[in-house]
Amino acid sequence: MRKILIANRGEIASRIIKTCKQLNIQTVAVYSDADQDMPFVKEADIAHRIGESQVNRSYLVVDNILDVAKKEKVDGIHPGYGLLSENADFARRVEEEGFTFIGPTHDIIEKMGDKVEARRVMQEASVPVVPGSDGGVETLDAAKRVAIDIGYPVMLKASGGGGGIGMIRCENEQALVQSFDSTKNRAKAYFGKEEVFLEKCIENARHIEVQIFGDHHGNLVHLFERNCSVQRRNQKVIEESPSPGLSQETKEKMFASAVQAGKAVNYTNAGTVEFIVDEDENFYFLEMNTRLQVEHPVTETITGLDLVKWQLLVASGNPLPLCKQEEIPVNGHAIEFRVYAEDPKTFYPSPGQLTTLQWGEGEGVRIDSGYAEGNKVTPFYDPMISKCIIEGKDRQDALHKAKVFFEGVTIEGVKTNVTLFKNIIEDKGFIEGSYTTKWLQDFLTANRT
Repeated sequence: MRKILIANRGEIASRIIKTCKQLNIQTVAVYSDADQDMPFVKEADIAHRIGESQVNRSYLVVDNILDVAKKEKVDGIHPGYGLLSENADFARRVEEEGFTFIGPTHDIIEKMGDKVEARRVMQEASVPVVPGSDGGVETLDAAKRVAIDIGYPVMLKASGGGGGIGMIRCENEQALVQSFDSTKNRAKAYFGKEEVFLEKCIENARHIEVQIFGDHHGNLVHLFERNCSVQRRNQKVIEESPSPGLSQETKEKMFASAVQAGKAVNYTNAGTVEFIVDEDENFYFLEMNTRLQVEHPVTETITGLDLVKWQLLVASGNPLPLCKQEEIPVNGHAIEFRVYAEDPKTFYPSPGQLTTLQWGEGEGVRIDSGYAEGNKVTPFYDPMISKCIIEGKDRQDALHKAKVFFEGVTIEGVKTNVTLFKNIIEDKGFIEGSYTTKWLQDFLTANRT
């Protein structure tokens, strides 16, 4: 590839541009009115306006993006994460127009984007799945029967959902009755289909994901795991690897299951297999993300590999740079903190101008940021300002470096969650590494009293 279009914005656009510069690949950025002064627009070799500030008038308008791709005669299109990255129709259109989609094929995206179908495929591949309904549940009576069978609490989920959207916890039958129709309606509005399904709610769970990578020559490997259990409203806040408090035996079993999941769909390019892990270290397939993850720098840090480079090589038809599992290195510990422009107590977005944007310093610090001082965080997009990745020789060292780093961070003009991170790093429960997906909410409740 000599020239690619990046169908995304912010820090992930900047991240992709960085690798493309190293590979001497020309980059074409697309931007909305709200983003015209953002760093990624200036960093790209070429930039085109594709619409107004709202995503449905710019970054989600497939025809506008493809028009730019045709005009610039690009070789490939990188979707980044979010926006159109897991849109099978977009991937199909890219392929039909003669461009290379830098990710898995549209049929894989479609199959894994349907959570009911994904469960079925994983069951056939002998990958453990969370106990739940056998396919979608069409009626409330059917949902009641499944819930009684697997036991409350249950998770009511939209088949087309993902990233924590389209799911609700039901403690009892009354909650299920109250939520069933509204969840189906939201699923129809958000994802285009109203199908929902039920899964057993795993209490005191950890959210562990495994990075996988496949090529078009039959090679598929894993790049170890990431612990994503520090969440608010089912959205990840902190990710780290290696995962603390998880036995190596369980990790090895998860790695094998993740590779098995990838092979079941002939997976190509970067993907992530997400698992939920219970108190006894039983693990279950949650979903497969058919794209590069927000938290991919955690894996890059512990392996020393460039996953965007791997994506470009695989999309160009090359085999994986490292085809054998034993060739892939792993060293040290990495923790990623997602810095958001948001109220740290309510988690509501806090748009505004970044009048001061000063990062801390230290060895082993990586900042993947989509903003520069003076830029505005607008209400049109996700309010993540940057990802701060801290590397240490072990977890204790990484935590110490993180503490020093955040002491040097000053952000003014918007509210942020930096103070929250400072408090988390000092917390005994987090230091011990025994946290679950409930931990952050319990931590916030305890610190409000």
